[in-house]
Amino acid sequence: MPNSNLVHKMDVRLPRLSRVAVCGGTHGNELSGIYLVRELLRTATGAEAGRDAPMQAVLSNPRATQLCSRYLDTDLNRCFTHAALSGPLSDEPPYEMVRARELDALLGPKGSPQAVDLVCDLHNSTSNMGLCVIAFSDCDWICLNIFRHLQRLMPDIPVRYIHFDVPDKESFSLDSVGKHGFALEIGPQPHGVVRSNIYTTMKDGLQHTLDWIRLFNSGAVFEGGPVDVFTVVGHIDYPRESGSQNITAAIHPQLQDRDFCLLRPEEPVFQTFSGQTLHYKGSEPLHPFFINECAYYEKGVALYLARKRTVTMPTLRVRKEGHPANFVSEKEEEE
Repeated sequence: MPNSNLVHKMDVRLPRLSRVAVCGGTHGNELSGIYLVRELLRTATGAEAGRDAPMQAVLSNPRATQLCSRYLDTDLNRCFTHAALSGPLSDEPPYEMVRARELDALLGPKGSPQAVDLVCDLHNSTSNMGLCVIAFSDCDWICLNIFRHLQRLMPDIPVRYIHFDVPDKESFSLDSVGKHGFALEIGPQPHGVVRSNIYTTMKDGLQHTLDWIRLFNSGAVFEGGPVDVFTVVGHIDYPRESGSQNITAAIHPQLQDRDFCLLRPEEPVFQTFSGQTLHYKGSEPLHPFFINECAYYEKGVALYLARKRTVTMPTLRVRKEGHPANFVSEKEEEE
């Protein structure tokens, strides 16, 4: 782990974000992103909204969207690993596996110099998550600065950064196709429903993101400093019957809707259908999120657990021609 004081003093310069993709409908029943992308496509204001970076709006899973279903054959947002994109396809491959390769060709290829500079994938959760930036890196200074920008400009809603600590080849979601990428997740909203307040919050978050890109590309300097990051360390499944795998308990009332609270050992987690309270058996306090997410019943996830950490960001600005990617500031050289 780099020394936080050293990182804070560093002056990092990264290439301008020339191509940005905004995706909605990766899950066809998460309607805020679907209607927001449809609105962008209808009004054809992508370039105007981005102002200083061509913005491409993409409806990710049109067939599932048409049916208002999370997916047709398999979860599209788990189809972007290196193995899934490069391995052989069966004679009758799942629709989402084919669609993932189409999106990779459109926005990638993943890991290549031709990939778009930033992918922002829009999602809804049934959990009480507020607004979350979800990414696979805790040192992507672009994503972390966008997150801090959203925190500052959206004080009326909790904004958090979730870090899935997964190697690049195993990063599984659509946003991982870009050179930089994150999911913009907001809840609570039932799947198959659009709520105006949730939609408006997502729209505001996207516009603030595009405004930050314009500022970055125009040469603005973003000072370094600390930000809080929730790094995922595991998950807990519902109690289940050994044979049928039917669940035998629901999230305990004391935990329901308390995403990102501090869950301490022996505090209630589940209440069985016969009325028994089941307690958290972990050895350390952790922060639960995606609590009772509707879509995760099939994945064996009642909630994720994260450890809250502080990450120190360096000063960030766009790289001008002739500059190296990053260098030590004059202030540090004097010391």
